Amino acid sequence: MAVSFMSLFQWRLNSVLLQQENEILLGVKDQILSLVSKLDEVGSFLGNPFFWTLHAREMAKSFLTLSEPGLGKKGKEQMVSFIRKLEEVTGVSGDVERIWACYKTWVSEIRGTLREADDYFHDFIVKVYGQTEQNQKESTAEFGCEIENIKSRVSEIMNRRPQLGFSPNLEDNKKLLRSKFDEGTPLVSLMLSYMNLPYDLKLSLLFCYAFRGVYRKTKADLVRVMVAAGLVQEKSGELMEDKAQENLGRLVDLGMLDNSDSMIISPMDTITSMNNLLVSAKASSDCLRTLLHNVKFLRVLDLENTLLNNLPDKIGKLVHLRYLGVRHSNITKLPESISNLRNLQTLDIIWSGYEIELSNGVLNLAQLRHMKMFQPFDDNEVRVPQGISRLRNLKTLEGIYAGDGIAKELGVMTQLRSLEVRCVSDDHADELYFSVVKLSMLRKFSLTVERERRRGSYQYENSFFPCLESFSPPPLLQTLELKGRRIEMPLWLGSMENLTTLLLWYSHLSENPTTILQFLPNLNYLQMLQAYKGRHMEKEFFRGGCFPKLEYLYISSSNLVEWTQIVEGALPSLKQLYIYYCFELMVLPEGLQHVTRLQILDMWYAHEDLIRRLSPNRGPENYKIKHIPLVKYRGAMSHGFWGERPPRVTNL
Repeated sequence: MAVSFMSLFQWRLNSVLLQQENEILLGVKDQILSLVSKLDEVGSFLGNPFFWTLHAREMAKSFLTLSEPGLGKKGKEQMVSFIRKLEEVTGVSGDVERIWACYKTWVSEIRGTLREADDYFHDFIVKVYGQTEQNQKESTAEFGCEIENIKSRVSEIMNRRPQLGFSPNLEDNKKLLRSKFDEGTPLVSLMLSYMNLPYDLKLSLLFCYAFRGVYRKTKADLVRVMVAAGLVQEKSGELMEDKAQENLGRLVDLGMLDNSDSMIISPMDTITSMNNLLVSAKASSDCLRTLLHNVKFLRVLDLENTLLNNLPDKIGKLVHLRYLGVRHSNITKLPESISNLRNLQTLDIIWSGYEIELSNGVLNLAQLRHMKMFQPFDDNEVRVPQGISRLRNLKTLEGIYAGDGIAKELGVMTQLRSLEVRCVSDDHADELYFSVVKLSMLRKFSLTVERERRRGSYQYENSFFPCLESFSPPPLLQTLELKGRRIEMPLWLGSMENLTTLLLWYSHLSENPTTILQFLPNLNYLQMLQAYKGRHMEKEFFRGGCFPKLEYLYISSSNLVEWTQIVEGALPSLKQLYIYYCFELMVLPEGLQHVTRLQILDMWYAHEDLIRRLSPNRGPENYKIKHIPLVKYRGAMSHGFWGERPPRVTNL
């Protein structure tokens, strides 16, 4: 589609001017802006109501051809009627087929010119970064002349655009079509809704649906890939990730995506289908080299769950690459040539190899926005090179070790929004806490204590958080994850009014951990995994009116024997309750029947006596859970579910 190709090319030109790394292009800024303006003229013509209506007709015809066997009689009649109405509307402009044929030829010229321009732009970027200052000036001047030449060619093509007769009013067209095809014709209504979407939303929707069910990501990962693929236009003062998140939300609100659909991504300028190919081909480096041949415009390369042992040096030639993911691969070292990837935005090496190493080359990745790391040994930390604070565009830094001076560097990385630190110990804890207080933009923070390496000890059982009471959280923090033992709950937790998500792992507290959490106004998600080592949970744990916005509650405790009561009025918003690995728990609390919004109760490795007590087949305590649409259970000898499965609910 010509509009799509042209708009993406315009976005690339605009985004280049916003990147500090590309200061050498400021000498041709005026020529670039002039070309963008000329492309706006082309876009205005392509957006003519006549062409909008013809595109709708062609789309409807294609849909009918592809889907006719499954449409049924009524669906087929709807689409045929819709196509006839579109032909009637376009018929007022004269010889439609002649104009359409001329239009397609004209669009082919535009597309070919812009592809050549894109190629030239790529070759210039590759060449200029390796040149001396004098040679850069000469190359930039030559590039400016080429931009003027491209603009002249576009102007010539514009002069040969198809001549239209009477052009219908777009809003009149849409109004007419809506009046003819209302909610009683859902297929047509959906197509009209799609045609009326703004360009950026249309692109995002196609991106999500192109490879449904083949390539799945969490919503946060999806946002990063959308940004890398160029589906969000960069604007000064606006985070592209926020805009991508907003676009997904708008599509959900319009009913064109739901929460489960937004977990699915599709590639544009990507080789995501490479996964199956690499696995079937034993993921040899030779195979990857072959696939990387002639893909110089590649923007997203995701090799998750492949068997690769290393990346070839040739990857350093992919200068347009924005997203590199090697999650769950066997790669233990990144090639030195990675330092050439000046446009890279996301580096994902979670569960990559046994002992991943990062060289100083990553410090050259000036556009890097997200570093996600985790390695499957020791405390899972990844050691980053000193100087990491030079990466001033970083928004996400996860899985790092903060010793060896890194904790101090974090204090100047005020642009960070997500920080995950592992293997926290006494030698750098104070400096780390002091630095994190300065991160005013931080929204997500995760701390994992250094584990005691005593043979036979329980995970984190004797690993205490150092000096946690002295920590003061940044004011805008929304997600907090604490993994490690504490003697008592830090008092500052009770003052975190913006906190929506809290994970407490292996705290082994003797006191009630909910005392200072119960009235946090925005807490939506609470996970307590071995957070409480007591054997009894009384009514003080869940008082009336507590946790006003909590929707998801996870409780896991190998010590818990008795949970006596939930006070009526507690947990008014709770939707999902998960009780995991509570092997000794014999009864669920009185008052659970008053938690009326509960949709899912999931018990994993529950005591068999508890399962029998709750059974709808004469279980004496079934009255506590019979209002819950879905109850899932797994014990030592039984597993299954009671009730009817509701629509899928996506967790955080």
